[in-house]
Amino acid sequence: MDRTLYSEPGVRWTALVWGPLFAVLGALAELATGGPVHVVGWVLVGVGLAALTLPWVYARRRFLSLAVTTHGLRQGRENVPAARIAEVADVGAPAGAKVLGGGWAVPRKYDELPVQLDDGTVVLAWARDVESLRTALGELVAANPDREDQPDER
Repeated sequence: MDRTLYSEPGVRWTALVWGPLFAVLGALAELATGGPVHVVGWVLVGVGLAALTLPWVYARRRFLSLAVTTHGLRQGRENVPAARIAEVADVGAPAGAKVLGGGWAVPRKYDELPVQLDDGTVVLAWARDVESLRTALGELVAANPDREDQPDER
């Protein structure tokens, strides 16, 4: 069974309510000032703002969501199986490390977390709450039965 250890949605679907809420507040302001209330105009404003917000919400949910499950890490469009994650504690971020999720850089307002993979490469995971992500990935690494706990032979 696939159990979620940590997740961030990117944005919630409730963001679609902002436009219609603005339209309702505009109509109430017209009503409070005693002027004519342009109901059709405010309905069109509410629907228009919701229609403009829909692709923004869809894109953020698709590209900025993340989840740590018992099967691995999903960052945006990219999946990393649990067996590939080797270390999350005390990993340095080398210059030019690949950013998970398909972007060129860690998204704005997100913090980065260097993750070492089983082949020794370091990639950058990202989250708004990077400490919770580190904890969840630490649990995932500790619970991975495919991981070999042998010291390095360097």
